[in-house]
Amino acid sequence: MTATAPTTAPAPTATARELGLAHHAARGVLENVLARYGATFPQQIALRAAITADTPQTPDDLVARVHDSLKADPAGIRAVLDELRAKGLLVADGAHLRPTDAGRALFAAVAAETAPISARIWGGIPAEDLAAAGRVLALVTERADAELAALTA
Repeated sequence: MTATAPTTAPAPTATARELGLAHHAARGVLENVLARYGATFPQQIALRAAITADTPQTPDDLVARVHDSLKADPAGIRAVLDELRAKGLLVADGAHLRPTDAGRALFAAVAAETAPISARIWGGIPAEDLAAAGRVLALVTERADAELAALTA
């Protein structure tokens, strides 16, 4: 009897479908965690934009930052900011919106709960593979942003 080498399936080629599947799988994990806190994905993105900003953000600033991430309708983003204010996660401070202690606590709780999940998802992927994927994703994002700008001009 002769031994044969185990066969391995070839790695899938990166395509728009593969990118979409990865995005939706990861987003599904985050949305499951967010649901336990009564929050939505767009709310998390808007809250992140407010918390991670280097300077105080006006509502227009936050709309622009969230739009850059989600490519969502500005009116819908403004509704998300209103939801965050109604929940006491953002508060008006003059012309700016700032995260409240409750907003920061929610953000920290979600980050703490998703950190070990992210570690399991990303763990063990070689650094050179992550670097290559990062370069490809940055290029795809740049090209898609250019196409979207041309479509909406």
